[in-house]
Amino acid sequence: MNSAADQVMKASKNPVEPEKEAENAIVDLRSAIECLKQTPGQLLVCNEPVDPNAELAGVYRRVGAGTPVEPPTKEGPAMLFENVQGYDIPVITGVLASRKRVAQLLGTEPEQLPHHLLKALESPVSAEMTSDPNPPCQEVVHDKGIDIMKLLPAPTNTPLDAGPYFTMGLIRAEDPETGEADVTIHRLCVQGKDRLSVYFVPGRHIDQFRIKAEKAGKPLPVSINIGLDPAIYLAACFEPPTTPLGFDELSIAGGLRKRAVELTPCVSVKAKSLALAEIVLEGEILPDERIREDIQSNTGFAMPEFPGYLGPAKKDLPVIRIKAVTHRRNPIMQTIVGPGLEHTSLAGIPTEASILRLVETGMPGKLLNVYAHEAGGGKYLAVLQFQKSSAADEGRQRQAALMAFAAFSELKHVILVDEDVDIFDTNDVLWAMTTRYQGDVSTVFIPGVRCHPLDPSQTPQFSPSIRESGVSCKTIFDCTVPYHLKGEFKRAPFADMDLERFLKNSVDPAV
Repeated sequence: MNSAADQVMKASKNPVEPEKEAENAIVDLRSAIECLKQTPGQLLVCNEPVDPNAELAGVYRRVGAGTPVEPPTKEGPAMLFENVQGYDIPVITGVLASRKRVAQLLGTEPEQLPHHLLKALESPVSAEMTSDPNPPCQEVVHDKGIDIMKLLPAPTNTPLDAGPYFTMGLIRAEDPETGEADVTIHRLCVQGKDRLSVYFVPGRHIDQFRIKAEKAGKPLPVSINIGLDPAIYLAACFEPPTTPLGFDELSIAGGLRKRAVELTPCVSVKAKSLALAEIVLEGEILPDERIREDIQSNTGFAMPEFPGYLGPAKKDLPVIRIKAVTHRRNPIMQTIVGPGLEHTSLAGIPTEASILRLVETGMPGKLLNVYAHEAGGGKYLAVLQFQKSSAADEGRQRQAALMAFAAFSELKHVILVDEDVDIFDTNDVLWAMTTRYQGDVSTVFIPGVRCHPLDPSQTPQFSPSIRESGVSCKTIFDCTVPYHLKGEFKRAPFADMDLERFLKNSVDPAV
């Protein structure tokens, strides 16, 4: 029987002609860093000693974490901390905390990112086993007397965190029954020398693998891969129904780079790791063993989550026993300061591509672009740019919003705008909401729908319409002009001038 991946699309191994130079030059985190070094304003290298416990995140919060981190914050460069107290390993954060930077690393333009990922989704390249008998990720092997806390600088974001977290640890595992593979980023808290807790949002594929293994009374072998090509992290964040159970998202990363992601056998467990990862933790999710997430801190909190609040600590989380740590020589730890723009990129850009794909299938040429706004952490809020070409298109914009909810079940709010509105400019979107929206006729409420569990407003205490936590009222804000009135809502027509002619002869008197 064909796998679910085969049923959706067959991953191609045929070579594709190379596109942009940056796209083909980046193969791992190190080459991504070298790419950023070539562009002013995209990377800061810091030699000042920094404590990984809350201080590192506190610094980057001001430098470049971005919304919804508590102000003051902003979009800024990635930051490489070379002098991390207590460790010989540097830490980098913010690699994907800018739409412009993501586009640079993928060899495209910021507004074209969802289209770029959609193209890769439709032209995947399957992952392959490396031919290198000594892959970079296994240049150094620790398999005895492991103490993760002493070996690796896992940061905490705030003083209230449950403990140190690996926030950019890409877990790879295989279905114990079918052998189908999946990769996903999950919340990993260091709970001891060789123990991690892992939080799975209900329904995640690797958790389904874990449940199957646990029912059989067996551990689930996994690899946790840290420090990767940005294309791999983005590809891994696609979700159902775009990538159903059994679909290997590494093939999307292969489509982005026009070459296969390379895998290698782990040294201590029956799993595979990513050959070019900076750091790999090899281990097993243990059957029938659970741990309270904040057992070290007793704060009641886990870590900051993408909605902008501290996530509540979970009482009974699965445990991963680490059996080996492998890494490159002079490895680089990669982390994310969340909530913030980096999470928006990771979650939001694949969401945009998924929405584009589904709506384009149902109504070709009508949805021009999608932006998963940072105010929603890339998950809760999407702005859809819709083009009405005739009276028959009236109402189809709302159908597109409903399809967006179907494409991404965790989406909470959709704002619809016309083709003349810049969806990446919040001021322009709010202008459309102010001048092309009337609350009583332009709002569609869809109550009683399950959303993402980390939204703190979806409780019976917040709204009497909510009967149980986790259920939300999804909302469409239709800020498009009714087709028969489009002639009355034309923006003021300014002349389109050649700016270079004027700016080259202009000076700033303050400089």
